[in-house]
Amino acid sequence: MNTDHDLCLIADRLNRECACLTVDHAALQAALTAGGLDVEAVLAERPHLFSDTMVYVGAECLARMAALIAAMEQIVALPAYRQRVLQRAPDIARHPTAARGAFLGYDFHLGPEGPRLIEINTNAGGGLLNALLLRAQRACARACGAPPLVAVSGDAAEARFLGMFTEEWRLVRGAEPLRRIAIVDEAPESQFLAPEFELFRQLFIAAGIDACVVDPRELKWDGQHLLHDGQIVDLVYNRLTDFTLETSAVQPMRAAWLADAVVLTPHPQAHALYADKRNLALLSDPQALSELGVSPEIREILLAIVPPTVEVTAVDGERFWQERKQWFFKPAAGFGSRAAYRGDKLTRRVFEEIMQGGYIAQQVVPPSERRVAHVEGERDLKLDLRCYAYAGKVQLAAARLYQGQTTNFRTAGGGFAAVMSFSG
Repeated sequence: MNTDHDLCLIADRLNRECACLTVDHAALQAALTAGGLDVEAVLAERPHLFSDTMVYVGAECLARMAALIAAMEQIVALPAYRQRVLQRAPDIARHPTAARGAFLGYDFHLGPEGPRLIEINTNAGGGLLNALLLRAQRACARACGAPPLVAVSGDAAEARFLGMFTEEWRLVRGAEPLRRIAIVDEAPESQFLAPEFELFRQLFIAAGIDACVVDPRELKWDGQHLLHDGQIVDLVYNRLTDFTLETSAVQPMRAAWLADAVVLTPHPQAHALYADKRNLALLSDPQALSELGVSPEIREILLAIVPPTVEVTAVDGERFWQERKQWFFKPAAGFGSRAAYRGDKLTRRVFEEIMQGGYIAQQVVPPSERRVAHVEGERDLKLDLRCYAYAGKVQLAAARLYQGQTTNFRTAGGGFAAVMSFSG
């Protein structure tokens, strides 16, 4: 009988030693084609979108990540936490809404002591692409002597994603029919994850909901309704990285949301409550958690998984410079690893810019690695795990394999990878 610890060791050994090729490319292409995509064009423009291998994770690690995600829902529900976070957020984040916010993405690194939370995102991309990838996996011969493999939350992921959007609608509009969804991003056809927009459009249409993929400039506000091509938009699936709806292009959408004329998800309040990286300083501070009224049980979960994080201030500049190798510096409102710097790679010039404010420093948690096959031989790539979550529950787990300082889709052998665990 394998213990949870044994399963974690098996998973780690397979990741480090087995460069297995598990993707059934014919099955993957068929799934993408069924979603209405031009597969050749998608993969030609994004040759490193998908890795050819899967990632193994022990059940104990998955359980701890799920516990952290459930704990965050309890934290966000605390009046003291909401007051503290929202009082420093832009005014628009305080606009009341019953919607939770779709597609939270919890990003983890795996270390010797288990998972560590790196950040939370409110418009995490890749969920539907990873659901299709998970269905196109073949068994690894090397893993056949291990306990049976199971996909992590992969069964019926599309149905869960669809249910998430209909639940967001129900929370705000009750039994009113949901007729039309706009999937909104700036210049959507040029976005790296544009294929996923089309997959979602097809998913909504198959469920009897009209859907379109639009640039925010195509939307109009007539004082009562948000319109696209003269038709009323009921719900916006927001893929924008303008989290506070400040740019001129999104003003019609902003006006409609503030007038409660459209259901927007995810929305500015969700970003303030979950994804503002300054929150990580609260979540890793024992005294702050106690002051907020967090229970001992939840504090234990958070402090074991959230790395020590502090807000950067110029007054502590010299200390940060001396200790920079132990910190990873990130903009509080950043996304996609933009303007994020590992301390040991910093120049003095960039460091001085960071000291101007708007950054957090997070204790470095090195990512684990996955061995992959490559045209020049086997190579080890870094990996991080993303749990797509809603209402405190994991909908799907996926991995991203990469080389370099932060995740990217430019590494041969890298990209999205399916996550598998063991049944016991």
